[in-house]
Amino acid sequence: MPRFADLDAITEEQLRATGATKWVHPDRAIGAFMAEMDFGTAPEITASLVREVQRGRFGYLPQDLAESLGEAVAQWQAKRYGWQVDPADVHPVADVITAFRAAIERFTTPGSPVIIPTPAYMPFLRMARSLDRPIIEVPMLTEVNEQGHLVYTHDLDGIRQAFGAGGEILVVCNPHNPTGRILTHEELTDLAAVVTAANGRVFADEIWAPLIYDQSPHIPYASVSPAAAQHTITGSAASKAFNLPGLKCGQLITANLTDRNHFNATGYFDRHGAANLGAAATVTALTDPAAAAWLDDIVAYLQRNRDELIRFVDERLARHGVRVTEISGTYIAWLDFSQTVLAGQPTSVARQLVKTAGVQLTDGAHCGEVGIDHTRLVMAMPHPILQRALEQIEKALQRAE
Repeated sequence: MPRFADLDAITEEQLRATGATKWVHPDRAIGAFMAEMDFGTAPEITASLVREVQRGRFGYLPQDLAESLGEAVAQWQAKRYGWQVDPADVHPVADVITAFRAAIERFTTPGSPVIIPTPAYMPFLRMARSLDRPIIEVPMLTEVNEQGHLVYTHDLDGIRQAFGAGGEILVVCNPHNPTGRILTHEELTDLAAVVTAANGRVFADEIWAPLIYDQSPHIPYASVSPAAAQHTITGSAASKAFNLPGLKCGQLITANLTDRNHFNATGYFDRHGAANLGAAATVTALTDPAAAAWLDDIVAYLQRNRDELIRFVDERLARHGVRVTEISGTYIAWLDFSQTVLAGQPTSVARQLVKTAGVQLTDGAHCGEVGIDHTRLVMAMPHPILQRALEQIEKALQRAE
């Protein structure tokens, strides 16, 4: 199992030597923009990949592996979250964005708008546009908690109005990327009531479910009521929790027989993108106890990073106007620079900081209009590097003032 000291010892030079996308910036900026971890994956998963390579099974996804995947996902959902999923409702796809595209194309009227609460995961907006679908952005409501941290919640009235304006499918990302919120049972139930009343659909992105802190419970949206099960398509994958996004194996999960049969009849090409290596790695990730123990250690390490990041913002960046969300899940930090000297400039905060701080962040504007003067920071990196990134941001703010 990885020890904190082992992960702390990983250097920038080692990360740059991997050639990973987040570490090849020409100016050697610290890569904090891409949602992948710098910790490799569980040794048991690596071993399963070696076995699969030695086996030479490089063709299309065979039925027995697809069935094993369905059983593994169903067992994981039941054990971790109490959601009873029929393995036949687990459909292999390349990734969660493929599942999102399929949910739009297979389960909504052509040309109908997509409802996206913002700030949102950037590809949701890009994918809807690529399908020539109108987007109804519903800005999330914000408040400040007792600790001075931002808390984002869904605007139920805004979502209701969006359905009334012709929207047919709502994106529910839980745990939420980029704000780190975990929705409560009450929040999910209230959302389901709005969707049911509108005869709408939900695409539930639950890829971050294994990465939660403080023993916060994850509740699958489709599990909150029979009505929710009737209108939900869920996207899931082991890629975030076990660091496998390049292996291409997500799951589209249906929650009723009608949707299952419809997707089986129409989703051939959606299913065609799932890769053998990704499926084999996912089965190991979700069934091997040692892989689960590795994940527990990684979550503990990420929670330490989360705690230190929030402490740094509170003690050193807040005086410059930076605010951060409460982060209950994911390894994403959503930083609000709207009250800093960097706000309101022709150049985005993210572009300013890559030059002045040497830290590459995601421009919050890519997450929707409400993200202007915000950034998204990926904290799944060795703690000393995260500390250095935050210190460089602090110095950049000091110089700008």
